[in-house]
Amino acid sequence: MDEHRTGPRRSEQARLAVLGAAAELLARTGYENLTIEAIARQAGVGKQTIYRWWPSRGAILAEALLEGLIFRQELAVGDTGDLRRDLTDWVERVHAVLATDQGRALFRALLAAAAENPELGELLRVQLGADGGVRARLAASGEAGPAAGVADEVADAIAGVIILRALSGQAPAAGSAAALIASLLPG
Repeated sequence: MDEHRTGPRRSEQARLAVLGAAAELLARTGYENLTIEAIARQAGVGKQTIYRWWPSRGAILAEALLEGLIFRQELAVGDTGDLRRDLTDWVERVHAVLATDQGRALFRALLAAAAENPELGELLRVQLGADGGVRARLAASGEAGPAAGVADEVADAIAGVIILRALSGQAPAAGSAAALIASLLPG
């Protein structure tokens, strides 16, 4: 029996080439210089191929983020049972990315893309572990002390420091992750 499909089928090779090209160009040129034309040229596909499967460059980046092509290292918050240690380790891993010019440029590019594309913003939050898991752990944790009632604010403060570091182009100081967590979760 013949199976009929509606619409064109994506070539996996072309899809991966587009996603890889978008991730590479984002890191190299930044979001403001990332164009569909450049992605197509780098991937070796036509612009029509890209527009057929993705409505925008933000949608391409969202899929590249989901595929692990943008952040190759694991940036989610661990869960060892020690919330302070988990948060400190997480901030240290993010700071390691921000310690390089390329890492800061990548974060700035992703933040700019997320400002235009709410779906990408949500994927970035999930990729960075800020999707509610940290907030729930803060609220449920006895370690948070008085901060337990303001779990959202504590989680936002951590994210805010990371975002400000990325936007300012300022590399994090050694020991700043532990100092940040200690100041937000005293005790």
